[in-house]
Amino acid sequence: MKQLLLILAGLIVASCAQHPPKHYTHEVLNAMTPVKNQGSTQLCWVYAMLAAIETEHLRWGDSVNLSPAFIEKVLEQEPTAPPSKRGMGATLIALIQKHGIVGYDAMRTADTPAPRMVFMLGAQYTPQEFAHSVCAPDEYVLLTSTPDAPYGQEVELPEPDNWLRQRFLNVPIDTLLRRTVHAVRRHHGICWESRRHAMSIVGLAHDDQGRKYLVMKNSWGDDRPHQGLEYLSLDQFRKETLAVEMTREAYYER
Repeated sequence: MKQLLLILAGLIVASCAQHPPKHYTHEVLNAMTPVKNQGSTQLCWVYAMLAAIETEHLRWGDSVNLSPAFIEKVLEQEPTAPPSKRGMGATLIALIQKHGIVGYDAMRTADTPAPRMVFMLGAQYTPQEFAHSVCAPDEYVLLTSTPDAPYGQEVELPEPDNWLRQRFLNVPIDTLLRRTVHAVRRHHGICWESRRHAMSIVGLAHDDQGRKYLVMKNSWGDDRPHQGLEYLSLDQFRKETLAVEMTREAYYER
């Protein structure tokens, strides 16, 4: 038995030597608020879109930290919201225009009563007024890439998560990737979504072989190997992207 254990230990060491943890070098890492944890909820789209808005404001030198729990609570007022509470970044934008938003410290859990007022830098706002100050109507452009519809036109994504039936500008995937990378280099906040998950894009990186990645702020907490960051290869972006949300300034900036 002792000899068998020694053999197994040797195999494990050899395996680790052959497959060391991947190392990433950051080319760009944009400002971000602390990583949050969505827990057992399916609200990654809320966390990702709010994180993108927060990074956009940090770019301006304006620090805001927004409450996912507030959106979790207002979903109870939406008759067409699915029981799973799944949605998209575009859904979040529409919800805060309708219901508003509050700061993270004012409402950290959905069990907390939603504040009726927001106090910021000596001023007082309703949640709706505060929402319009951090995300103006039509400030964000909704983007997708599907060869099944004409490029350059808006299309409704036939996805269960798109329960508000919103329309997205359809562009070629290489155009979307190029504009996304450019926006990241200009320090804009961006929300990225696949059919399985949503994260905020906060940087660019490469590995030791020179392969390129988008640095993603993930809402699974900060106790994972990269302290809340994940790395999405450019090939994964091309294959998995369902939607991207960024400001119009970010998308059209040259």
